[in-house]
Amino acid sequence: MSTAAAAPRRRPRGPVGVTVQKHVVRLEEDAARRVRLGHPWVTKEMLPRKPGLPGEVVTLLDDEGQFIGRALVDDGQIALRVFSRREQDNYDAAFVTGAVKRAVEMRTALGFLAGASSFRVINGENDGLPGVAVERYGDFLVAQFSSAIAWENRAWLYDALMAHSPCKGIYEQRRFRPLGGEAPNQASADLVRGTAAPIEFLVEEADAKIWVDVTSPLSTGLFNDLRLGRERIAAWSNGRRVLNLFSYTGAISLRAKLAGATEVCAVDVAAKAHARSRRNLEASGLDPEAVEHLTGDAIKELARFAARKREFDLIALDPPSFASKASKDGKPWSAKKDYAELITASLGVLAPGGVLVAVSSTHKMSTSDFEAALAVGGKRAGKQLVIVERVWLPQDFPLLPGFADGNYLKMAICLVR
Repeated sequence: MSTAAAAPRRRPRGPVGVTVQKHVVRLEEDAARRVRLGHPWVTKEMLPRKPGLPGEVVTLLDDEGQFIGRALVDDGQIALRVFSRREQDNYDAAFVTGAVKRAVEMRTALGFLAGASSFRVINGENDGLPGVAVERYGDFLVAQFSSAIAWENRAWLYDALMAHSPCKGIYEQRRFRPLGGEAPNQASADLVRGTAAPIEFLVEEADAKIWVDVTSPLSTGLFNDLRLGRERIAAWSNGRRVLNLFSYTGAISLRAKLAGATEVCAVDVAAKAHARSRRNLEASGLDPEAVEHLTGDAIKELARFAARKREFDLIALDPPSFASKASKDGKPWSAKKDYAELITASLGVLAPGGVLVAVSSTHKMSTSDFEAALAVGGKRAGKQLVIVERVWLPQDFPLLPGFADGNYLKMAICLVR
């Protein structure tokens, strides 16, 4: 008997990027290499035609016919969502249950179930479950769907969560454009399993107590992905005058004040967010007016500070990808396009020896684009920024190597040289 290795099994050949037999898709070299290295998305531009019907499971091959993954067909910009690198896997109840079980076991080993009241339980593709993220807030879970296909298979997910991540109830947020047309209009998140949560309840982060609302259709009031960022801002805040731009419900303001900031000013366009911030301060044992809350546009408020020669020792800015209100030229504010302007304006009110903390939370802005904005913004202000610390996603947001889009959070702590 020959000891030579058996020749690799090859699949039917055909035009690259199209189905050569039912539920089999061959990818061109660049797309296949991207998937092989860990990226779980194949976009529409990488395929000459639709790879199948939404919801179907297909086998992905490279241009030589070698197996590289199993994927769900979707109907959006992301045409194929890879869920497994094992040829025998199918996207069914058993697979979803196994993925949930592994995700919960990993977070248990990292100490989250015992030591945190707010964290991510399922991190989408990085946990083998494309198009869905699950957050825990106290005794309740919130499932956030970015894919209609993931949502259509939601019953398997909920069964597995109730079995392996026990909770009082599960709420559902839909953040996708359904196959039939318009994006879903949720007045509130839907209770899909268990008992109803209070409209608001407290979760703890270090010595801070923060009100959350798991019934909200979009955001609960606390972003778990910036947990390490808030910790580092707190570490830099003692004895400093802090300006928190795009302050939302004030988690950064609260952590800074509890850490010993001598002054905290929070700026946000939503007065409703400031009301929640005051409640968070009070719940954490502070005067609700311990933070100065200003309702307005960040750029305009920075201009007012500069005109009055008011300075701060630490400025934290965490803008949304696209602001809800138009900028002075009538166009929506875009982080990718307008971040440098925000840096320049912030440096105009940063005191000598001050600290600038810049955050971007969109995969549409790459790390190189983010740091280029810091450089350009600093140059326009006549100053040079030096990054002394970078902060990434916390452990409950695991990442696949090769999936740069999944590592969407960028945070730089900068000094001025």
